Amino acid sequence: MQAQYLDGGFADPPRDAAHAFRAALTALSRPGRIETLAGARPPAPASGAAGALLLTLCDATTGLYLAPSHDSDALRGWITFHTGAPFVGPEHAMFALGTWAALQPVTRFPVGTSEYPDRAATLIVEIDTLDNSGAVLTGPGIKDSARLSLPEVAAFRANRRQFPLGFDTYFTCGDRVAGLPRSTRVEEV
Repeated sequence: MQAQYLDGGFADPPRDAAHAFRAALTALSRPGRIETLAGARPPAPASGAAGALLLTLCDATTGLYLAPSHDSDALRGWITFHTGAPFVGPEHAMFALGTWAALQPVTRFPVGTSEYPDRAATLIVEIDTLDNSGAVLTGPGIKDSARLSLPEVAAFRANRRQFPLGFDTYFTCGDRVAGLPRSTRVEEV
């Protein structure tokens, strides 16, 4: 095991994971709301927020797909040491990490079944800009409407049409995260 894999985890794992879990749940339950996720320093190109999500949500039972944009020996070693998550193909992923372009086509990720809609993938999408502009969001967890800078709208509209099936999405940028659950309606500006 190389020393580079040992660094970058939570300094106080129980406390930091609890804070990160709270921020992750808030982001997904309040679509369009941007939260801060700090404490993780994964190898490039993963952001701190993406690293915190991985440390909090992944373990030895959660298959993780790394898109080509993020599939490196350094990141694989870091994830293996800190989470033990097995690396899988997109069709078996519970979580997937990468840029939006590298995760395409998103139709290959699990969307759950009618008996178990919770057995769907959660995408962690690294984006260059994360702010409250762009697409209009409505639905559960949103009082009237919210806005979020999304990489595209069509895929999320198609995902919503599958509800209660479909994937959930976290968008990360630096130490910031926003969530977009499959139940959210997405409209062009």
